[in-house]
Amino acid sequence: MACCGDVPTLETLAAVSILREHLPNLKIRVVNVVDLMRLQPESEHPHGLSDRDFDQLFTQNKPVIFAFHAYPWLIHRLTYRRTNHRNIHVRGYKEEGTITTPFDMTVLNDLDRFHLVMDAIERLPHLGTKGNDLKQAMQAKLVQHRQYINQNGQDLPEIRNWKWNFGATPIEKPLIGLEGK
Repeated sequence: MACCGDVPTLETLAAVSILREHLPNLKIRVVNVVDLMRLQPESEHPHGLSDRDFDQLFTQNKPVIFAFHAYPWLIHRLTYRRTNHRNIHVRGYKEEGTITTPFDMTVLNDLDRFHLVMDAIERLPHLGTKGNDLKQAMQAKLVQHRQYINQNGQDLPEIRNWKWNFGATPIEKPLIGLEGK
């Protein structure tokens, strides 16, 4: 899982929390990109990562769900020469929205925690029935979300009050490398 921007980062962490709760054996890495130019090769930009460093963070063959606060095509353009480019799936701004709740804006752009979880499951067929069950649960949460905001005019309490429970699951070691040089 990768993210860039405050709301995409929050939604990515929430998605990871859901995945860890329901699929505890699934290995998940989160890469928070602060400087987008780090995604480019070092030959293209002074902040760019070497191919080796990029591959260490994003792997050479694993699916990457990238939540981005702007147009998805930018991430694809910045990473198109990278080894694992074909496995990078970007969720971002799709010009969908209206006057609605903050979380609903993420839902309308498929950038919310529930869509991110479903994206991960779709790219991990080995999860089988457990994955399918969790995907169905996420679809049900989207229905619940829609009904709740239509009735109450605000996001679900579990969304409004969500906090990262960083102590619930051990984190091997923090990954450093995508902040500016």
